[in-house]
Amino acid sequence: MKKLPVILTSCLILLFIVSSFPCISVLSLCGRKNPAKEYFHRIKRGDCFVISYTHSVNKGRVHDIYQYTGGKKLLLDETEFVSYGAGIPELEENEGAVFYQTSDSYVLKNLKREMESLVMAVGLIANHTIKFGLSDDLEEIPFTKFFEAQTSVVISIKKVNLIEYLIYKI
Repeated sequence: MKKLPVILTSCLILLFIVSSFPCISVLSLCGRKNPAKEYFHRIKRGDCFVISYTHSVNKGRVHDIYQYTGGKKLLLDETEFVSYGAGIPELEENEGAVFYQTSDSYVLKNLKREMESLVMAVGLIANHTIKFGLSDDLEEIPFTKFFEAQTSVVISIKKVNLIEYLIYKI
C-alpha cells in the first residue's frame, strides 16, 4: 500500500520535469525595453510568416516573407513591393535571388538572408502587420494590437516549455 503514493509522487515529479523542459518552438514578439511583454505563436520547421508595412519613402506596401528553417534562425526568403526605396534588397546583393514583376508589384525571391532576430519599431504610418502563414484568407494582425506605437519589438525564435505554452494559450 505504501508503494502507490511513492509511485504516484515519482510520476508527478517526472511529469513536472518533462513539462518544464523547453521543447516547443515559438515565434516570439517581445518588447525590447520590456521583455516581460511578450507574445508568441507556435511555429514548426518550414512554416512561414509575413511582415507587412507601408514604406516610409515611396508609401507602397511591402510584404516580407520569412521562413523558419529550424534552430533559432529566421530566413528572409522573399519580399514583394511596389517601388524601390531605402531598405529594399538589391538583386545584385543576393546571389541566386530571382526578380520578377507581377501585374501590381515587384518580387525578389530566394533572398536567403538568415538572422537570429529582427528588431522593428512599431509605427502608426507604417501600419506593421504580421500574418502567420501564406494563405490569402489568413488575418493580418496589426502590431499595435500587441504593442504601443514607437515600441521597439524583437522578433525571434525561442523554445518554451509545455507549462509556459499552456499558460500562455489560456
